[in-house]
Amino acid sequence: MARPVKKKKICSLPAFPEFVPKDGNKDMPVVFMPVEEYETIRLMDYNGLTQLECAEQMNVARTTVQALYVAARRRMAVCLVEGKPLKIIGGDYEVCGEDQLCGSIRRRKNHCPYEQKGSRIMKLAVTYDNGEIFQHFGKTSEFKVYDIQDNKVVKSEVIGTNGQGHGALAGILQDLHIDTLICGGIGGGAQNALASAGIALYGGVSGSADAAVEALLAGNLAYNPAVHCNHHGHGERQTCGDHGCQH
Repeated sequence: MARPVKKKKICSLPAFPEFVPKDGNKDMPVVFMPVEEYETIRLMDYNGLTQLECAEQMNVARTTVQALYVAARRRMAVCLVEGKPLKIIGGDYEVCGEDQLCGSIRRRKNHCPYEQKGSRIMKLAVTYDNGEIFQHFGKTSEFKVYDIQDNKVVKSEVIGTNGQGHGALAGILQDLHIDTLICGGIGGGAQNALASAGIALYGGVSGSADAAVEALLAGNLAYNPAVHCNHHGHGERQTCGDHGCQH
């Protein structure tokens, strides 16, 4: 009799299961990555676990983790080099519930130590002014910071910048452990600073800050990947939007 296949334990499904290259060929075949392969990338490359720790977390053998990890890296390489879309779906796994214990860690009578309620909290910031997205990143006096868990806002607060501007603002966001920024106009230097800090940027956005965050979580936020702001002498009524600065 064949040995039953052991399902791999994962803490949560990916918050962002699809990736499409900008200006890519829409007719390119999609690369499908099983969820358990994604989990090895998340645990080892993102959370910094060793192969053995990852194997314990997923309740499988280390050799299984090694094979899953190699396959996942290969799929990512194909997408990056050949410009193919990536979709994380399917596989042979089971998701840990909030009241379940993860993998062999259950022997220590403890919940998963790497996750809180099954998923990492993502921190998202928006340049903010009285409920709206402030349109000049370098002159924003406030950020509204959102804690996102399981693709939902669980907490938000407004944080002042203490009059700091431009390059210093990227440092503030980094100190706040921000993962993603939504803003209006933003200069090239600030964009480079955000990229160096590993902060994802969605620029050229206007309107309600809360609505923009909800749109991002729903996967339908309208933004401008080529946003820029080359002028820094604006008056209060001038804005930086989708097409740079408008006078």
